Amino acid sequence: MTISLLLGVVVGILILILKSNLISSGNNNVWNIINSIFFQDISVDEGKNAIGLFYIIGQLFLNSLQLIIVPMIFSSIALSMCHISDTKKLGRISKKTLLNFLTTSILALIVAIIFGYIANTLGLFTVNIGGNVASAQTASSSNPLLVLIDAVPSNITAIFSTNSRVLAVVVLAICTGLCINCLGDKILVLKKLLEDINSIITVFLNFIITKFSPIAVFVLISRTFAVYGLDHLSSALSYMLVVAIASILFLLIGYPLFIYVKTGLNPFIFMRKMSKVALLGFSAASSAAALSLNQKTSVEELGISEDISSFTLPLGMTINMNGTAIMQVIATVFIASSSGYNITLQNMIVISALALIASIGTPSAPGSSSIILFSILTGMGYNNPSTLIAYSLILAINRPIDMLITSLNVIGDAATALVVAKSENCLNEDIYNS
Repeated sequence: MTISLLLGVVVGILILILKSNLISSGNNNVWNIINSIFFQDISVDEGKNAIGLFYIIGQLFLNSLQLIIVPMIFSSIALSMCHISDTKKLGRISKKTLLNFLTTSILALIVAIIFGYIANTLGLFTVNIGGNVASAQTASSSNPLLVLIDAVPSNITAIFSTNSRVLAVVVLAICTGLCINCLGDKILVLKKLLEDINSIITVFLNFIITKFSPIAVFVLISRTFAVYGLDHLSSALSYMLVVAIASILFLLIGYPLFIYVKTGLNPFIFMRKMSKVALLGFSAASSAAALSLNQKTSVEELGISEDISSFTLPLGMTINMNGTAIMQVIATVFIASSSGYNITLQNMIVISALALIASIGTPSAPGSSSIILFSILTGMGYNNPSTLIAYSLILAINRPIDMLITSLNVIGDAATALVVAKSENCLNEDIYNS
């Protein structure tokens, strides 16, 4: 992925230089031929007779990711509700776990709103791709509380036929999962079906991310340079920098404060012992890949009881996505702002609410956070042609950000497990302080 990113940048710069030289020397026809073969958008009138190889490859990648949005959200959240099968036996632990997940998520979203608002106010995200402001004003003029009404669908099949009803999918998935949970062994076929769907999605997503995405990243980056120039990339780098700063501050300050306030323990011991888990999550860009090491470290080095770690960490891997929420809020603000939409503080609060809900349904596979991002955009009504361009740009450059936010996710799971264990007197402080 990194090699593809670097190659895309190098080739893109060379293409940009070639384009500039051809146009400046009066050889516009030569560039038009090159553009027609490789870069032209074939869905518009200008591209009716073009080939657009890079455009086709990029769109196939985007369509592949969008294809699994609804089944991925539904199966992931429904199964996570099924996993809370010990609510009666571990009622207090379940409530404390979910409450602390919510606490860290809200803190992460506050950080995201602050950094997103400052960056947008300073004009760091202003690219104005396509300049489509009219549709933006139409989309943002409705009452954002209508999102709550749309959360309960009047037709089940309708929400599965579009990617724009993410909140309704989440609500339906939660209800389905909780009902399966209550019925227990009476419902086996549907639960097994959801597990099979989730397994298929994981295999499909792994193929797209590991096999297809390196090619797609190269194509998307190269085409971005060729079609849109350096201005858009410089703003995208501003997005990466803002997300990186917000994430690192939350990792180094937010989690230690959370642990100290909730437990009174020395948070630096926690951060030191969890550093290898964070590094594994960073390198793999997958919470699932770091789960076994996270559990081992929590029990053997932090002194958390195995009962609590085995319940909290797998559940957190599914529904506790603090880093993902930070990225999705800032990415949505960047995409909407660069697509011509006027972003207000009220918009950002609604975006944060959607990001909180959507992050619950984000699987622990690499790159899945970028897929859920599209559902937030459509849920907010950000759907003009420029939005897809900016979204494609995020997909092309987001791998380093995915790696960073995964570290936040896995550390957040362990921090919650520590807090819950301390409150239940299931923490061996001698092991923790050793």
